[in-house]
Amino acid sequence: MVGSPWGETVGLASACVSAGAFVMSGPLSGPSGRPPLPFPTGGPISTELRINDRIRVSEVRLVGPNGETVGIVPTADALRLAQEADLDLVEIAPQGKPPVCKLMDYGKFKYENAQKAREARRNQTNVVIKEMKLRPKIDAHDYETKKGHVVRFLKAGDKVKITIMFRGREQHRPELGFRLLQRLADDVAELGFVESSPKQDGRNMIMVLGPHKKKADAKVDAEAAKQAKADERAADQAAERAEREAAHAAGPVAAKKERGRSENLDPEIEA
Repeated sequence: MVGSPWGETVGLASACVSAGAFVMSGPLSGPSGRPPLPFPTGGPISTELRINDRIRVSEVRLVGPNGETVGIVPTADALRLAQEADLDLVEIAPQGKPPVCKLMDYGKFKYENAQKAREARRNQTNVVIKEMKLRPKIDAHDYETKKGHVVRFLKAGDKVKITIMFRGREQHRPELGFRLLQRLADDVAELGFVESSPKQDGRNMIMVLGPHKKKADAKVDAEAAKQAKADERAADQAAERAEREAAHAAGPVAAKKERGRSENLDPEIEA
């Protein structure tokens, strides 16, 4: 069976086993019991700036605390200047040749950057789509309630998705939903516009209303209205306080009316 295909297969398998034994001559598992990785893995990439003793280059392009350019100086001299000024040596441009370093208060620098990032997140506008569902044969009172919610959403600068839900035979009367959507769009025309015209989507009919005001402008207006309401309340409280003080300064409270003899008393009893 030397010349048979079976003999060639056995010989190839023996060669593979020999090669595998040679390659896997090292430890078959790591400390955790799993096979060792072929390449070492590093930790997460740090985004922190290098400061003070972490700066390993021989010389740097130094910038003063007020933004003035000092020039190229040895790193040891830059560290000495930072210690004398009670500041930190911060590498602000590591890609430069030599790297650019600045004298600054690193703790204050990080705090100011965190404040700016927080303010930017607070001022960013997120597009929010609210949804309001109606039925073609909605009651007048329910319609006014739903319309009030749509008005509130549009005043806040949010888009509103209006969905008309059809059931049973109502699916054969799409004009009912179309007229209802047109009525709602006309009622809130001062606050929003039809961004997406009514269209049929299975058993539903959908329309999207967009606000005239942007989210940021609506937020500013809401804050102004809230402040105006607070000022009006404070003015009313001040007026009530002034009125009470004026009444108190006018004099003591009038004497109580003298109580007469009750008619139920016995007339023979003297007062």
